[in-house]
Parts: sequence; C-alpha cells; structure tokens
Amino acid sequence: MRCMVMVRATAESEAGVMPSEKLMRQMMAFNEELVKAGVMLAGEGLKPSAAGKRVHFAGNGRSVVDGPFAEAKELIAGFWLWQVRSMDEALEWARRCPPPFEGECSIEIRPLFEADDFGEAMTPEMRETEERLRAEVAGKA
Repeated sequence: MRCMVMVRATAESEAGVMPSEKLMRQMMAFNEELVKAGVMLAGEGLKPSAAGKRVHFAGNGRSVVDGPFAEAKELIAGFWLWQVRSMDEALEWARRCPPPFEGECSIEIRPLFEADDFGEAMTPEMRETEERLRAEVAGKA
C-alpha cells in the first residue's frame, strides 16, 4: 500500500518560521530510518502558501488565485510518500515521527489509489500507459 503522509501547516510555518537545528536533526534521523526500512519513496517540505498559487476550474474556464491562503490548519507544509503493508504500519511509523512543529500540529495519512481501485474504467491500454509512465519516471531518479 502506498500512502501520502501530509504534514499540516501551522500559523508559524505559514509565516515562514524555519525549523530549529534540533528538529532538523530529528527529522533527518527519522527520514533515514524510513529509507533504511524501505518505507520512504519521497518526502519534501513545502514553502508557505504565500509562495503558491491555486488554479480554479469551472467548466472550460481557469482562474488563478495567488497565495497566501486562509486557514493554515487546512494547508499542507510537507509530505512523505510511503510504501507500507497496511494503514496500521503507516500509523506505527507516524507515531514514531518527531513532532513536525513546536506546539500543536498534526499529520494526515491517506492511501493512494491503485490501478485496481478503478475497476473496468481502467482499460488494459490505460494500465499499459500507466506502467510505462511509472517506469519512465523511475528511470529519471
């Protein structure tokens, strides 16, 4: 099972407050554990939403909204992509994670859709294309 583990933003992370050296060391050690266990597929921190944009779709129309975006607690400050056997294993890893920020903060774990989840809507041709694209992406790493 692949899952995305999202670090929820805080008012401080949205204000651009950078983590302490201590927290950086703790996160690096945790990331190293994830890599050695074969769990971590990817992981990155995100700049505050003030540096971002949102594209809103309405039919064929598109509009762009510049950050910052309201409600820091609804925003994502960083993420990991994990390969685990189950949601229980993901929770075990998440419980071992150092708190991403000072004070109250949270992370969210969401399973990714896999090709089989789409049933017949995912045609054999689409499966082939998806596999080819994944192989191309993996080859660039």
